[in-house]
Amino acid sequence: MPRPFRFGVNMLAIDTGAAWREKCRRAEALGYDVLLVPDHLGMPAPFPALVAAAEATERPRVGTFVLNAGFFPPALLAREVATTDALTGGRLELGLGTGYVRAEFEAAGLPWGTPGERVDHLVRTVEELDRLLGDPEHVPRAVQRPRPPLLIGGNGPRMLRLAAERAEIAAFTGGRQAPGKPEGTLELLPAEELAASVARYQGYAAGRPEPAELNILVQRVLVTDDRRAAAREIAAMGVGLDEEQALEAPTLLIGTVRQMAEQLRERRERYGFSYVTVLDPCLEAFAPVLEELRGS
Repeated sequence: MPRPFRFGVNMLAIDTGAAWREKCRRAEALGYDVLLVPDHLGMPAPFPALVAAAEATERPRVGTFVLNAGFFPPALLAREVATTDALTGGRLELGLGTGYVRAEFEAAGLPWGTPGERVDHLVRTVEELDRLLGDPEHVPRAVQRPRPPLLIGGNGPRMLRLAAERAEIAAFTGGRQAPGKPEGTLELLPAEELAASVARYQGYAAGRPEPAELNILVQRVLVTDDRRAAAREIAAMGVGLDEEQALEAPTLLIGTVRQMAEQLRERRERYGFSYVTVLDPCLEAFAPVLEELRGS
């Protein structure tokens, strides 16, 4: 049997505290299962935003999507995670990544390093979180034992192996650095390349006692009766896909509500994506698709 769908929304901005809480309550009312916050300079600090989200709502879980591990020494991160899990009543899901924007590291006065060094730091972070949060003597104490569920996002072989070995949720961004564009500018992967990443992950995960949940971040939700015309417009934006590729990319949803629901069912069957995240500009547009798929 396929894993049931779960739906998250990645919320990018805070105008006021009241507006933030109202947006969280609106997402809950629309049926979203997880309220998520990214980790970039110029965006909300993740942990206080998640505590406020949990206080404003009753049902959804809250999570980082994804936390930049390079911003945190592991022991300080363990304190943040345990405190946030306690304050949210055990609703926290911890998403971790290496970070991919050099300018943010430089602005924070942190070493950028090589890709390998950033992955090394993430590996050490995961090991330390498991050790510290799993210690019954650690203070503060997380509600969830031995630690909150871990999501790891990335596409490279080492990241996929780490997700397969240590994470309860594996997240596939479906993007990469756009050639010839400023660092941190992403283009979307065509379906066949994302399928290759999933296959590589599945190979690493073959020995898991329990399969992980697989996540996909949907970059755009385009409600239309003319899928091809919308795909043509997307291709013209220079996102790394041609028209045919845009129609098939798992990071895009294009069509009527029913068509988009069918696309997600097909992608769950093909790739295993049962946990679907959208960006908050798509909060309302995606809600009818969520309703169509609720309970399936």
